[in-house]
Amino acid sequence: MAATLKDIAQTVGVSLATVSRVLNYDRTLSVSDQTRKQIFEVAENLNYAKLKRRTAVTGKPLKIAVVQWYSKAKELDDLYYMSIRLGLEKRSEQRHLLTMRTFKNDLTKIDTDVDGIIAIGKFSPQQVTALASLTPNLVFVDQDQLERGYDSVVTDFDIAVQQVVDHFTQHGQTRIGLLHGTEWSTDHQCRLIDPRYQVFKRLLQAQGTYDDHLVFAGNYTNDSGYQQMKRAIAMLGDQLPPAFFVTNDPMAAVALKALREAQVAVPQRVSVIGFNDTTIARYVFPELSSVHVNTELMGTTAVDMIENRIRTGRHTPQRVTVGTRLVLRESTRSD
Repeated sequence: MAATLKDIAQTVGVSLATVSRVLNYDRTLSVSDQTRKQIFEVAENLNYAKLKRRTAVTGKPLKIAVVQWYSKAKELDDLYYMSIRLGLEKRSEQRHLLTMRTFKNDLTKIDTDVDGIIAIGKFSPQQVTALASLTPNLVFVDQDQLERGYDSVVTDFDIAVQQVVDHFTQHGQTRIGLLHGTEWSTDHQCRLIDPRYQVFKRLLQAQGTYDDHLVFAGNYTNDSGYQQMKRAIAMLGDQLPPAFFVTNDPMAAVALKALREAQVAVPQRVSVIGFNDTTIARYVFPELSSVHVNTELMGTTAVDMIENRIRTGRHTPQRVTVGTRLVLRESTRSD
């Protein structure tokens, strides 16, 4: 069962108001980074059944390095990657694997005797080569590296975006706006185009409704989502589309705030759908409709793949594509 605000507040030892403001990304709140991080982690962990302590297994456990392309601070702004990591660590404990975390692709902190590496996020070709120099046993999560010969766990963006477009279209909302993100790999060697933007553009062009003036690019942060929605409201005025697809939940959460401040009614005037269905989607107002990605499954799958590759000596790369589902809440019309 999902955690309530009261559950989170009692576990962390803070007030309901503090939990609510942190989960709504209120950066004006005077609270330590440690408390903020703990609130997010508890919100995620209370969705999991508590693990029973297992007796130690004999023999040397496999040593797996978990390389996260985000920094610790940025991970708190996008719980998608934190959720993958928590699922991965949960599965590693079940399988008695020893995991070592490193953030922002800091390879200097990886032991030279690791048995395998699970890389979470986006990496340039140069970074992939550097990872491969440490071990041939690599699994990439959220980036397709099958072509380069490495196991990959990815999300089915095509079906996910199709679900969003279909929902809006079925409710007569054919003019659809988009807030998406653009990023660079941590070595600044590879510009990363949001695949959801590419699918969105292709689908709307096919039905003759794509309008480049309704597309706004940010950088996946909550501040970016707020600023881009304010920009859309100012530029489009009465021509603001009746629906927006926002490609991650932090951007969508503060896009709702920008709409509320401009007195644009949600969902009566504008419907909003986010992506990833992280904890924040359930605690903003109005509750955010979002594409649910099973991040825990992505993490557990990565662990199973790396263990299989190491123990069997498998050389043939595999790609696992995890499906999605659209979760409808108060930010979209139901009529």
